[in-house]
Order: sequence, then structure tokens, then C-alpha cells
Amino acid sequence: MSEPVRVLVVDDEPLARSGLIALLARDPEVELVGDASDGAQAIRAIRELEPDLVLLDVQMPEVDGFAVIRAVGVERMPVVVFVTAYDEYALRAFEVNAVDYLLKPFDDRRFATALDRGKRAARVASADDLAKRLVGLLSSIGGTEAAALDPEPAESWLTRLVVRKTGTRLFVPVEEIDWIEAADYCVKVHVGTRTHVIRESLSNLERRLDPGAFFRAHRSAVVNLERVQEVQPTPHGDLVLLLRTGARVRLSRSRRAALEAQLGQAL
Repeated sequence: MSEPVRVLVVDDEPLARSGLIALLARDPEVELVGDASDGAQAIRAIRELEPDLVLLDVQMPEVDGFAVIRAVGVERMPVVVFVTAYDEYALRAFEVNAVDYLLKPFDDRRFATALDRGKRAARVASADDLAKRLVGLLSSIGGTEAAALDPEPAESWLTRLVVRKTGTRLFVPVEEIDWIEAADYCVKVHVGTRTHVIRESLSNLERRLDPGAFFRAHRSAVVNLERVQEVQPTPHGDLVLLLRTGARVRLSRSRRAALEAQLGQAL
């Protein structure tokens, strides 16, 4: 008999996670090596445990399944069976590019089918094939996590901002931006000692910025990680990002795990 397939379960819902673990326990060909309740835990577990197969929940707060793949790297990811509640339209991408997926809610038979495909892939699939599948899936689904994985679309990220001044237009290279803050229906773009106001929402602007360089620190602020000099604790247990200019940007507690995932280390 061949070695059991080593499986990691990732789901932020306790009942769903325990249900997956119970279903795995019925299969003598698998070995549960661990479980994770959020994306940050999943990243650490994949790196440390090196499972053969991951049952990965897609929709998780802060660090979702796609962000997990981005942080680990497609070339280092094990076989993935996605657990998702995506609608029928989005599922087409899973059908084309994923080894398999489980659409919530699923029954025991569907789980057995997905697990069987995952086990076979873990035993015979090449790393290159798996990486291509993941890149294809994430590119099809869309979003910043997907685009950041594929080097080819990198040129589509915004490289300069056009700031309208009276009688002229000012070009601001994106790499010179320190941080951006929301201001009603506009954003304030901080570049050194200068501040430019652009009539655009923070969310819309963030979607056009390279997610590998820019990070949403809290609801109203996006920072250029290259401009962060220190991460400082506050007396209240929060963290503050100290920029090279001396500006201080609060890191919300709900965004800490996402930043740790992006940096690949704990703060």
C-alpha cells in the first residue's frame, strides 16, 4: 500500500472545518496533518507541514484562499481542492483550471469524488502543471490576488498618477507615493512633503495599484510598503506604520494578519 496522502484542512467556520475533518477520517488513504481557521494560519501550516493536499476555503476574512496561494507562491503550493460558495458563473473557472472544488453545501458523495481527484493529483501531478492550474484559475477569477501571481499583467498596474492643477497636468510616479488617504469623495496622495488631491475613491485607486507594493492599512489608508521604515506598537496594543517621511499610519487590528501574510512573517 502506498504512503497516505498528507492533508491540511483550511476553513474559518468551525463546523465546516470539523465536518471536513470527520469526512477525511473515513478514508484510510489520507493522513490529517493539521487544520487552520484563517488564512494566516494556513500560510504558516503549508510552509511548516508541507502537506500533499490542501482543502482550502476560498472565502475567509482578511486573508482569503487566493491570498494564501499568493503568499505561499504557486510554485510551492501543494495540490488544492477548493471549498467555495462561488456562484455558477465563477465556478466555470474552477472547472477549467482547478484539480477540483467543493461547492458549499456539498454531500458525502461529492466530497468523496473531490478527495479522490485530489489524492490522484497529489500522487502524479507535476509541480509545473499545478502552478499553471493555479495561475490560470486566479487569472480567470480576477482580483488583485490573481493578477499579482502572474508576471505578464504587471505592466497593467498604474505607473503614474495625473494630478490636475490649474492650467496644467502634473505626472506623479507611483513609486514616489508614500501613502494615500481617503477624504470624502477624493483621495489625498502624500508624496514627500507634498499632498495632491485626486477626485477618485480610495477603493477604485487601490484596484489599479500593484498589490505587491501597496497595502490597505485600514479602511481609509493605503501605504507604499517600500516607504515603511518601522512598525511600532502603541500603548493600546495596536501597531503603527512609521514611514520614511515621519508620517505615522495606523494598522488596524483586522488588517494585521493580511500584512503578515504579505510580508511572509509575523509582526
